[in-house]
Amino acid sequence: MPNGRAWYALETPEYLGLPESRQLLKDWLLSLEDSTGVPLEQTFLAGFSQGGAMALDVGLSLPLKGLCCLSGYLHSPPDFNTDTLPPVFIAHGTEDDRVPVGAAQKIQEILLAMGATVDYHEFDMGHEIPMPVLAAMNQFILSAKLE
Repeated sequence: MPNGRAWYALETPEYLGLPESRQLLKDWLLSLEDSTGVPLEQTFLAGFSQGGAMALDVGLSLPLKGLCCLSGYLHSPPDFNTDTLPPVFIAHGTEDDRVPVGAAQKIQEILLAMGATVDYHEFDMGHEIPMPVLAAMNQFILSAKLE
């Protein structure tokens, strides 16, 4: 990406590199228990922007403790069947000029229809992660750890 790093090419409608990035992330997540001793069932996956989209793409199909999507979006509606979805924290800025807040609202709508537990927050911010977002995400993680 010209001004930063990216999981895949945003410049093309087919998101060149997306399938490979999904597989790399999934393989890495599945290897974590061997290297850390922490099972997926006790693991949280979080991502910002494109990373939030990746967290949703891959994390919704895994038995994670929770997902956090910050200023993210869905590439497409999830196309899998599962009885258990991880709880999902969503935070988005109402002034985001890169990923419109409507993307987060759509994620919430789709996940709730799938039966997921969603902790949804809109903040008066742009495409960023200020301290109030981190505080809300921390509360989500602490609450989920107690369950």
